[in-house]
Amino acid sequence: MSDGVNDPQQEALGELALATLALDEHDAEHAVRHLAAALGHDPRLPEAHELLAKIAARADDGGLRLFHPGERATAGRVVAFAHVLARHGRHADALTLLAQATVHDPARPWADVSWVQALDPAALPPEHLLRVLLSVLGALPDPAPAHIARATRPYLDLARRALVAHPREALLHGAASGVARRLRELPLALAWAERGVRLQSGKLTEMWWGNALRADGRLDEAVRAMRAAQRHDPDDLSVASDLALWLTELGHTAEALALIEEATAKDPSYDCAVHTAHRLRFLADGDPGHLVALADFMRATTDASHEHHDLQQCCERLPWLGFVPEEGDPVPPAGPRPDPPQPAAARAIAAMLPLGWAPPPMTYDAAVRLAGIPAEDLLAALSHPPVPAGADPERVPAARRLLRLWCCLGLLHHRAGEPWFGSTRRRLLLDVALGAGDGAVEALYALVAAAWVDPACRADVAALLEARLRAVPEGRRIHPFTADVAVAQLAYITPGMPPAARTLAGRITGDALLGSGSAANPATALPRPRRPWLSRLLRRP
Repeated sequence: MSDGVNDPQQEALGELALATLALDEHDAEHAVRHLAAALGHDPRLPEAHELLAKIAARADDGGLRLFHPGERATAGRVVAFAHVLARHGRHADALTLLAQATVHDPARPWADVSWVQALDPAALPPEHLLRVLLSVLGALPDPAPAHIARATRPYLDLARRALVAHPREALLHGAASGVARRLRELPLALAWAERGVRLQSGKLTEMWWGNALRADGRLDEAVRAMRAAQRHDPDDLSVASDLALWLTELGHTAEALALIEEATAKDPSYDCAVHTAHRLRFLADGDPGHLVALADFMRATTDASHEHHDLQQCCERLPWLGFVPEEGDPVPPAGPRPDPPQPAAARAIAAMLPLGWAPPPMTYDAAVRLAGIPAEDLLAALSHPPVPAGADPERVPAARRLLRLWCCLGLLHHRAGEPWFGSTRRRLLLDVALGAGDGAVEALYALVAAAWVDPACRADVAALLEARLRAVPEGRRIHPFTADVAVAQLAYITPGMPPAARTLAGRITGDALLGSGSAANPATALPRPRRPWLSRLLRRP
């Protein structure tokens, strides 16, 4: 039997009981606080709405002062106030607050209430309805998972009624199309977007039409729509970035590169264009230097217009950048093995295992949580990786390698303030990388990661990896999971590696340079990023 913990309805009922007790004791403030908490757990709970009506009816002003949220109000409190506003006929303001709650947490059915279902959109200005739909659109993943689609479906129903009430509003049709597309209602998205373009061809309506066509697999037509959008505003670099990506998908690489190079020439600091440019350059020639340049730009940019995933997506199929390759048969280390790490250190290291994998800047940042682990424990864990008990036996070799990688990344954070060349962290990693014990390849990865995040150590790391690479024998068949192939793979992605050495690395790795699906820890698919034109439109007064 459930005890109610982590059960939203039971949690809501518990808060509702406390609200009722407070109201019986004439403590309206506490009653509202618990009622808001109940709505935060279950926005549709009928008993909560009944109690809200009761409390509001007792107040002199219908609850406007009592329910008014403060600056740090919870989503439940904001939604409670929205329902009070709706009781006073202020539906436009109430709908705005519900949309804000949806932006905060799109998985909650904030708008699935009777007054929203009964609302006549003809009573609201189309500009206000547009801003509500744009807010919701900005909160939705593309496409939305099923649970979010269910929670936000009332906005789709509102959009449908709004278009009936305001049939000549082009932007409203476009925004409604965007919501429908993200909620996987593609026929509606296509119909509404096409209607919006017919009403008024503009940058935004053409973009919504293009996105609907692309979602329908009609990429040629989508590109034509995006070209039309660009003609309406040739200086919008986010449009140019999207168009360049779509042209690349169609195979028009040269045109896409020319377009994005022109965009970055106009504004070399504009993040969307820069991300797209590095992505397309990498897709054109496969040079990982473009990815390093992108990582450098990301590190230097603190005010990105929105979240980007270009680096992760470009790295998905590259060993060590997007996934950890399988390990060959282990070679018994020479000499005595150290004692296992201390239990507390072992637990901290094992806690890294569920994090998965990502490009070096992300793995380096994640490893900071190992900064407090003594270096001797990190080194000991290379020989005794703390694989959790009960792990799938087939996954144990992969887990061991992953834990050794985290240990080596943890060593990068050991005395991180020391200048690189004479640093303790460099010495420790070199001892492991060039020694006969466990973790040599993993230590090389950590050195490469250091070069990705710190340009000051790139020349040193490139020289170290090149020397190790040139010790790999050529002219014979090398098993794809041997340490020699791993060295070549790491040399290939090392920042500042001379072109001749990178060519040599490519010859040694051969087909092992790209992922073959046999990854020890494959990268997770990432959502498509939202473009900043939507953010700018939402900020528009």
